Amino acid sequence: MSEMSFLGSLLDGVDVGAKPLGEVAKIKRGTSITQKDVTPGAIPVIAGGRTPAYFHNVSNRTGQTIVIAGSGAYAGFVSWWEQPIFVSDAFTVKAYSDLLPKYCFYWLQGIQQQLHELKSGGGVPHVYPRDVAPLQIPIPCPENPEKSLEIQAEIVRILDAFTELTAELTAELTAELTARKKQYIYYRDQLLSFEDGKVEWKALGEVGAILRGTAITEKETNPGEFPVVANGPSHNYYHDKSNRSGETIVIARSGAYAGLVSYWNQPIFLTDAFSIHPENKVLSTKFLYYVLKNDQTKIHLMGKGAGVPHVRAKDFESYKIPVPPVAEQARIVAILDKFDTLTNSLTEGLPREIALRQKQYAYYRNLLLSFPKSAPEVHLAAVEK
Repeated sequence: MSEMSFLGSLLDGVDVGAKPLGEVAKIKRGTSITQKDVTPGAIPVIAGGRTPAYFHNVSNRTGQTIVIAGSGAYAGFVSWWEQPIFVSDAFTVKAYSDLLPKYCFYWLQGIQQQLHELKSGGGVPHVYPRDVAPLQIPIPCPENPEKSLEIQAEIVRILDAFTELTAELTAELTAELTARKKQYIYYRDQLLSFEDGKVEWKALGEVGAILRGTAITEKETNPGEFPVVANGPSHNYYHDKSNRSGETIVIARSGAYAGLVSYWNQPIFLTDAFSIHPENKVLSTKFLYYVLKNDQTKIHLMGKGAGVPHVRAKDFESYKIPVPPVAEQARIVAILDKFDTLTNSLTEGLPREIALRQKQYAYYRNLLLSFPKSAPEVHLAAVEK
């Protein structure tokens, strides 16, 4: 029998009620503390982030603890702790006797987006205990606490197994992805290393045009379909006009990402950056992109300026580029494209597989906590009772 059908049998004929969280758990604020008040130790200080803010030598919570971040960008974030912690700019949810702590955590985790949407405040956003206390938590078999705890325990057991399985799969896939990235970098280095005298080298200004973008601000754009590409790792917003089309190599001009090399194969509007376009058909655009990307660290170091760093288009006119035969460029690009797809694509390869495992986990968690009247048959061979 699958785990889901087993749960269906467990819930057969059982009523599921709902109670305000504040009735079945104690919601308690943390204790305000600043880093200068902390005595260095091994106790995590949990505040408004997703990870410990720093470490202290005393705790104010022990045992199984549910924490909800109280303020900042991650206000409402739910975390689970099974070690002594010091709760600061956050609050805790401690289940009473008729509610299993881990069951409560999984339910809160399932409504994570709803908790984030409870943020209020014009400056620093906050989520308060008073916002969370009225939320209705489903309680199976509320008239029979012993039976209720049995059902909660079974749900926790299944989700614990899913959590462990998902963590293992994610770790394996992440390790595989890391290995593939290292392999990709190794082959890129090998493929783009040319011995002296074996290939012709030319200044970039000889084989390509270097063109500046057009200054524009967000308020000057008209909403449209063309990404506005400036000085960051991705587009800033969209415009209804483009000033580059086809294959385009972009180098960010200023700021923290000055010198960042990116490749676009669609119409874009280029602003605080410059583009490079190979000419005379002696150099493939994608090959040139891979050459420059392989030199990314070197190009970042070309940034000048004591305040906001800048890279200058004219500095790239004399930048030396290897120019092997066009057929060899195509061979190198084909190999590197395959590695790039495997390691970086969001729709193919290992990143997609990792995302699917996380979605699968969230799907079954939400299914278990929605108490369907007739649970679908699914096979969970790795989750053995």
